Amino acid sequence: MNMSFSEADDLLGLIIDDIEENGLPERVDVIVCPPALYLELATDLASGKQLFVGAQNVSEHEKGAYTGEISAGMLNSVEADFCIIGHSERRQYFHETDELLEKKVKILLHHDIKPVFCCGELLPERESDMHMDVVSKQLEKGLFHLEEKDFLRTVIAYEPVWAIGTGKTASPDQAQEMHAFIRSLVAKRYSSEAAAHCQILYGGSCNAENAGELFSMPDVDGGLIGGASLKAKDFAAIYRSV
Repeated sequence: MNMSFSEADDLLGLIIDDIEENGLPERVDVIVCPPALYLELATDLASGKQLFVGAQNVSEHEKGAYTGEISAGMLNSVEADFCIIGHSERRQYFHETDELLEKKVKILLHHDIKPVFCCGELLPERESDMHMDVVSKQLEKGLFHLEEKDFLRTVIAYEPVWAIGTGKTASPDQAQEMHAFIRSLVAKRYSSEAAAHCQILYGGSCNAENAGELFSMPDVDGGLIGGASLKAKDFAAIYRSV
């Protein structure tokens, strides 16, 4: 929840200018997920460019008397490509459950929008060595109900909650350990092919300084970037850190 309309316009323009002037590294996709008010601005600017646009949240309802909510159909109508769901802040402040996220996954896919499904543990869960159990249950309840063909249209984002906005970052080895574990769960639930194809992002104080080391890990496919994405120069440095 950052930036005025004009500030968002400027930031998007700078990101697009960088991509057009310098291109993108091979196999790199860049997605911006602005507040809902700015989605049409973003999709208009990104039209015909090497830039995807996603939303930060969606209602679990198709339509109706849910004042203030935004449906997957609405997101589709402004040509959003992706939607973040289950972010730790939504889980914490808005009490979103895995059962609710299961509904959101289904409704997004029904409207041809790719869910970016967030999972991750709290600090006490990490310290009590429960982090793998927590993530496993989140994926099992919220995502693994899908058939393989639909699962392959999703993205997983691992975000250790203790490393979000705190300045703390999971070490590359910690990130790799969890990402490899998630990939093993996908292989067990679906297939080795699905596990190889699955995109698993790291979110948790990823920035221009540490992105390269994090992204060098074999099972870390990219980043879910928060505060570091608010400056075009820093964001560009991150998506070039491959």
